[in-house]
Amino acid sequence: MKTDISKFFRASLLKLNPYKSAREEYLSEGRDMILIDANENPFQSSTNRYPDPLQGELKQKISKWKNVNPNQLYLSNGSDEFITQIIMACCEPGRDEIMIVPPTFGMYKVSAQILGIGIIEVPLKPDFKLNTKAIIDSAKENTKLIFIPTPNNPTANNFDPIEIKKIIKSFNGIVVIDEAYIEFSNHESFTKLLEYYPNLAVCQTFSKAQGMAGARLGMAFANPDLINYLNKFKAPYNLNSLTINAALKRINEQVLVKNQVKIILKERKKLEISLRKIKFVESVFPSDANFILIRVDNSLKRYKQLLDYGIVVRNSSKNIFCENTLRITVGLKDENEKLLFVMRKMENL
Repeated sequence: MKTDISKFFRASLLKLNPYKSAREEYLSEGRDMILIDANENPFQSSTNRYPDPLQGELKQKISKWKNVNPNQLYLSNGSDEFITQIIMACCEPGRDEIMIVPPTFGMYKVSAQILGIGIIEVPLKPDFKLNTKAIIDSAKENTKLIFIPTPNNPTANNFDPIEIKKIIKSFNGIVVIDEAYIEFSNHESFTKLLEYYPNLAVCQTFSKAQGMAGARLGMAFANPDLINYLNKFKAPYNLNSLTINAALKRINEQVLVKNQVKIILKERKKLEISLRKIKFVESVFPSDANFILIRVDNSLKRYKQLLDYGIVVRNSSKNIFCENTLRITVGLKDENEKLLFVMRKMENL
């Protein structure tokens, strides 16, 4: 039986008539047309025409790659756009709220604050595991979304899939699983569970393992009804032609991507071992991502020292349970070796 998920949406937007370009009406027909509808420059170049507003070719390619139906796929200008769009789609300003599990990715909270949406924070346990009972117990009638990144940022660890499933089953709203670092993880994607959980949404990105951070392209996978609803109020041309073409090319280069991931994971392991030998490093936390969280004696002091040596890391100490921590992205071999060389010099400073 088909599940009606419209109960998760903002009632005030259900009848919204979206802005559509004239071009959307014939794109699915595949016909050659004289394009004089959009006031474009008619002289041919690689970018004189507006891009496909529905990204049909790219969605077809991603759907085969990710083994999902194209109608389960929403493409956004980076995952940040999707995060903002789904909050806007499901939460009534001044009334509804989202739930986050700090320490966590900061954009969930920022997007909600910009949109006038309340925020419930249910911290992780001190060992960075989900506090499943507290999450379930804290959800209220006006809690519309829960954001759970796995692997988590900034802590780098995966969350137990069994615990996440308990939350999805118990929550009367949409659970967004953010898999920005999924390629570095040994866990399977939650996209495989979309058919079982209509209130599940999964987002991934081209910014990390795919090496396209500058192109800004996010992917979201969800129930087709949710995708159709999101398409109602996205910008008509939210992805540019350069990004679309770069993504089409990158999808054909997955052997290269997998080889790069292998190198990063190998370098991560070497870094983890070497960092534990640095005198002022107190803890090196387990990582399932392309970065490592470490606890040091004085994070501000060590952060500034690294800057003096021309090395930029992230001081993550403002996050709960992350006092005196630094988040370090795994770089190329020579970058990692330079980091370790500098940190050894810092032992006597």
